[in-house]
Amino acid sequence: MLRLALLLKRSYPRLAGFAMIPVIRALVLLARVLGPERSTAFGAALLRTLGPLLPAHRTAMANLRAAFPDMPEAERKRIALEAWDNLGRTGAEYAHLDTLFDYDPAATGALRTEVTGIEHFYALRDDGRPGLIFSAHLANWELPAICAAKFGLDATAVFRPPNNPAAARLVQEVRRRTMGGLAASTPGAVFAMRDVVETGGHLGQLIDQHFTRGVVVEFLGRPCLANPLLAKLARHYDCPVHGVRVVRLPEGRFRLDLTPPLDLPRAADGTVDVAGAMQAMTAVVEGWVRENPGQWLWMHRRWRPDMLPKPRVAPAPLQPKVEASQANVISPSASQTV
Repeated sequence: MLRLALLLKRSYPRLAGFAMIPVIRALVLLARVLGPERSTAFGAALLRTLGPLLPAHRTAMANLRAAFPDMPEAERKRIALEAWDNLGRTGAEYAHLDTLFDYDPAATGALRTEVTGIEHFYALRDDGRPGLIFSAHLANWELPAICAAKFGLDATAVFRPPNNPAAARLVQEVRRRTMGGLAASTPGAVFAMRDVVETGGHLGQLIDQHFTRGVVVEFLGRPCLANPLLAKLARHYDCPVHGVRVVRLPEGRFRLDLTPPLDLPRAADGTVDVAGAMQAMTAVVEGWVRENPGQWLWMHRRWRPDMLPKPRVAPAPLQPKVEASQANVISPSASQTV
């Protein structure tokens, strides 16, 4: 009986998550009925109201104070509310991901999405080489993978499944309808990711989340841990690395920016320096966040100083042994009085 009670206690969060599946599906159905404009406006208003009441809001404000110590508190609050607004819109947009990206380089009329750096995209698609793409949780961060699938780029998106089973199932279903390959960022999946690059494919990853076994980089003035996967693959396969971001524009529109290939720092032997490469990618992300701080996900614990590697303390030098007979000798100068 005690074992059963313990099992139920441990399973309760997961069971509660599965119980939320019909609720989340009902919300998705409501969002589809409302349409993109009204549903995203509703999601934004909902999280602008509820977000500041959640514990994650304290995390967001603490992050903002540390990142922008000279910024007025009222401005930090404004950015935090804008971040909740963006998150609410992004959540509602999951119901419309199959129609949200409408970019067409041949179109002459107004479109919901635009792309800059499209020449880099074509080069990635047509050069016959593997490639790596990094991004961040900015605006609607799902759009780059949809863009890749729509224009025939052989790409696999690395994603971290949500903790809530209901949200994870919904997100997985939506992604499989609108994107190319998918790889969950589990410990065993690294071999599948390596195989993607080995066979000439392209791998995309969000690099702005905490990774316990990562390398130390500086982000917004503070050290944190970054997943070194892309840098390690770049070193091993010597393939190009691009960055892509999404910018939320007025009237429900978006812009995707694809960077040229980064000139990554290299070690003395000519191979890509892993720590330096991750710092270079992180610096690009920092520039994006500083440009549009209200569109970044400030609510997650990106900085965890207690998990940074401890500095190594050099051992104290060995003291020469002193013979007992010498230790008892008092120097003549010590017995003199002034």
